[in-house]
Order: sequence, then C-alpha cells, then structure tokens
Amino acid sequence: MSSSRLRLAPHELWRGIRSTARSDVLGGALLLAATVVAVVLANSPAAPWYEGVRDFTFGIPELHLDLSVGAWAADGLLAIFFFVVGLELKEEFVAGRLRDPRRAALPIAAAVGGVAVPALFFVIVNASSGAEVLRGWAIPTATDIAFAVAVIAVVGKFLPPALRVFLLTLAIVDDLIAITIIATFYTESISLPLLVLAILPLAGFALAVQKGIRAWWILLPLAVAVWALVHAAGVHATVAGVLLGFVVPVLPTERARVVVAGDPGKIPSGEPEYNGMAAHFADRWGVVATLFAVPVFAFFAAGVHIGGWAGLTSALRDPITIGIIVGLVVGKPVGILITTFLLSRIPALRLDVSLRWPDLAGMSFLAGIGFTVSLLVGELAYGSSSVADEHVKIGVLLGSFLAAVVGGAVLAVRNSRARAELDAAGGRADADGPRAPEHP
Repeated sequence: MSSSRLRLAPHELWRGIRSTARSDVLGGALLLAATVVAVVLANSPAAPWYEGVRDFTFGIPELHLDLSVGAWAADGLLAIFFFVVGLELKEEFVAGRLRDPRRAALPIAAAVGGVAVPALFFVIVNASSGAEVLRGWAIPTATDIAFAVAVIAVVGKFLPPALRVFLLTLAIVDDLIAITIIATFYTESISLPLLVLAILPLAGFALAVQKGIRAWWILLPLAVAVWALVHAAGVHATVAGVLLGFVVPVLPTERARVVVAGDPGKIPSGEPEYNGMAAHFADRWGVVATLFAVPVFAFFAAGVHIGGWAGLTSALRDPITIGIIVGLVVGKPVGILITTFLLSRIPALRLDVSLRWPDLAGMSFLAGIGFTVSLLVGELAYGSSSVADEHVKIGVLLGSFLAAVVGGAVLAVRNSRARAELDAAGGRADADGPRAPEHP
C-alpha cells in the first residue's frame, strides 16, 4: 500500500480536527478539566498564585474597562459564547426546530417549567434569609448545554435521536430565558446615551453581514465597539454577544452566502449548496467558544476555596447552597417532567413516539447541570469573591455533579436496554451508534 493512500489531504485533515473540536464530548471534557484544575489550585499551596492571576486588574478606566482577569473572562470571553448562542437561537427560530410551533411547544414549555420550579424551590428554602439572599433566585434556573449534551453523547449513543433534539431545544430556550433574566434583573443602572450610541456600531455590523462581508478587520472592530459600549452602559456585556448574533442573516442570499459544497465552477452536476452567514459564523466561532472561551471562564470562575471539611460543612449549612442544590437536582427535573406531562395530554402536543418517560426523566436530570450561566448569575447576584459567591460555587458544583450522576446513570441503563433490543432485532451496535437491521 503506497504511503500516499495513508496521508490525509490538508483540507481533509483540517476538517477532521474541526469536527473533533466541535464534538460534544471534547467540549464537556475541557470544561470539566478546567473546573477540576481550578478547584485543586484554589485549595492547594498554589492558591495565592491562582488568586493573584484571577484578581490582577488591567484595562482602560475611562471606558469602564479596568477589570480583573476573572472579570475579563466573565464579561469578555463569555460574550463570544453568547454570540454563538445568539446565532444558534436565530437559526432555530428561522429555519430550525423552533420554527414549527407544534413541534417546539413541548420543549419550550418544559424549559419554562425548568426555570420556574427551581427558582421557586430556591425562594422557599431562602424565604427567611432576607432580600439580599433572594437576589440569587435565578442561579439554579440555567442549563449548561456543553456539559449536558456531553453526558448524553457519552452514555446515550443508542437512545432515540429525538431525546437529544428535545434536550437541545430545551437548553436553547433556557439560554434565551437566562439572557432575558440577566438583562432584566441583574442590571443595576443603565446609561441610555451609551446604550443608544451602541446602536451605531451594531447597525454597521448588521449592514456588513447583510452584504456578505466576512473580513475580520471590518467586523471585529464593530463587534468590540458594541461590546464596549454595552458594557459601559451598565448592561452585562454578554447581552452584546447575543445582539450581534441576532443581526446575522440565517438564510443565504445572493450577497450573504457561503459555499459549502466546493468551488461552483468545479461541481459537475447541479448548483452548489450554500450556507447562510449565521451557520458560517457559528461554525468558526463555536470552536473558539468550545476550546477557549468557556474553559477559561470556568477556570477563573470555579476556583472556590472550600476550606477543608469544616468549610464544606459550613457551606452545606448555608440556605444559599442548599437552595441551589435542591433547585438543580430536584427543581429542574420536577419542573420539566410535570410541564411535559401536563401539556402532552393535549392531542396536538403529543411527544415523539420514540420517546419514553424514563428517557425524559434521565434527560431532565441532565438539564440540572447548571454551570456556566449559574456561576455567572451567582457573581452578578452576590459579587465576585464574596462568601455568598463562594457558597454559590460549591452549590453549583455539587448540584451539577449530582444531577449529572443521576441523569447519566438513568440514561446509561436505558442505553443498555436500547442496545440489547437492537441486537435482538438483528441490528449491529458499534461505536458509531445504532444501525438498521440487516436483511438477507
């Protein structure tokens, strides 16, 4: 066999690297690794170094951008993540699962129930703790897409594809609700002149992408200007990322389109296929968010000093910690399952025939993995590095861990049964997932 047959062409090799970088498992693994390293460093002799790096401040005070490294990660890098979220949300509403109201109604309603019930549980647990503590009501309402989808990708290869679609739709709507909560309830004061001024570079960015312009030296300065002005106006800067994502066109046009099937002049049959600008940018920036932005944020946000067994027991006696754990581990699945059950009684809103309630139960526990946005809301509610924020981190880490273990265990059992049923039906199960039964 010649060596040329063993080599991948450069474009094929790059395609494989990008495919791996975008995989659910890798994204979740990097997020988990960054979290573990942060917790270890914060509770080791290297803690002063870790805290010194996290709290090191630099920037431009005149633009309200004199921030710590941790704040840059939360306000700056997460804006990239929310830009991708904005792109995906718009794609879903224009051309995806959320375009069909009947198909999207159940997961959308489940997302609302999965936000309302955890918040209610947190309020009940902390009802006698005062208004300052109740500011954290939104902490257990978020679902971390990267972690939740990574778990289902690992343990649920033979589960119905409709289950992953349900989880993705629920998580996308959950993100939209979280963005609205951050913009509405965690913005102290707004400078209207700066917010109005931010419309100018946003309009410039929208006009450029509508014309199909992809040059970074044009779009990036406009995006940074929007981000800086929104931040200076007092609105959390991640909202700027969502706004930028929302103005990118989804459907390809004569001006704004990207060829995805090769060079038009070299395609022997038919017209080339095109992607809209939203899919193009989501493809490019999704890798940056997965491999860099979210793990770096997790590294600086998850480094909680537990203080040994005494510190852990002290945190577990705090109603804030208890409310978060109860909200994530109990509130999320209860809210999702009850809402889905009640609305599925309506004939027009029936569940996909391939879904079973044990599958939905496992998925609903995975929705209790509230990490990235939960940590962000905790900082906004109680202030970075405060005692309450440290207890928030412990509650989010423990609650997310328990939700992942329970949900993963339920789906692993269901996955084993699905694989056994496939084998019994004459199909072949391998590492790539289920295959259709073979016929003579």
